[in-house]
Amino acid sequence: MILEVLNYAATWPLTTPAHRGAIRYSVNLWSRANRCAKAWRGHEDQTKATILAAAATLKQRRTAVVLGSGLLRDVPIRELSQIFDTVVLVDLVHLASVRFRLRRQRLHNVRLIERDVSGFDAGSGVQDPEPLAFLRQVPYLDFVISANLASQMGMAVKRRMELVGKDWAGPAHALVSSHIEGMRHLPCATCLVTDISYAVIDRTGHLHEAFDLLFGVTPPDHSAQWEWPVAPLGEESGDYKIVHTVIAATNTTM
Repeated sequence: MILEVLNYAATWPLTTPAHRGAIRYSVNLWSRANRCAKAWRGHEDQTKATILAAAATLKQRRTAVVLGSGLLRDVPIRELSQIFDTVVLVDLVHLASVRFRLRRQRLHNVRLIERDVSGFDAGSGVQDPEPLAFLRQVPYLDFVISANLASQMGMAVKRRMELVGKDWAGPAHALVSSHIEGMRHLPCATCLVTDISYAVIDRTGHLHEAFDLLFGVTPPDHSAQWEWPVAPLGEESGDYKIVHTVIAATNTTM
């Protein structure tokens, strides 16, 4: 608990007021990731390998952008820093623990951007029709990675809309669709990694609940699929586990 409080406190002054509400979620995720490190390792290693395999095929490696960089546990940041001239990390919150890691590893060509890439205004319910348009301003852009982000945007909208008693299905679907389509039409190589569903399974293997994390959006064509035990037995309950299905879709033919 002490480490969580310190991470939260250290991140607060480094985050703009508009995004400080997301610090708690990021700290909670950081704490869970530390507790579930063994269970998450397979997912993190698979994600890193997928990103690096896509990067290895590129002829030009000037600037790479990571959307939803988060804790950097599933992002091969050191390798990307060595491969590309510049690496840009984009997320709502960059925890103090993540910033310290970057400084400790002396990754001087890594840049941080604090941004909501969903393009959704929770207050007005208005969605930007081109939430990834800002990427056009990134010079020499050769590679964009979406790291387990699409479903998070949909779930965030679901939580926000439920709080005010509004329908969330349409906005969540639109947001996920916009992100996947936006990635598809970028004028550079892309790597989209996203969880597409979750399942609640008891210790006997019986499925109790399943949920579509793409909110009705058809998953893109993908080259890999695997399972991510987000909450192994004992994390939320000794009676069940929560397992996400993850896919990876890459386009390096630009």
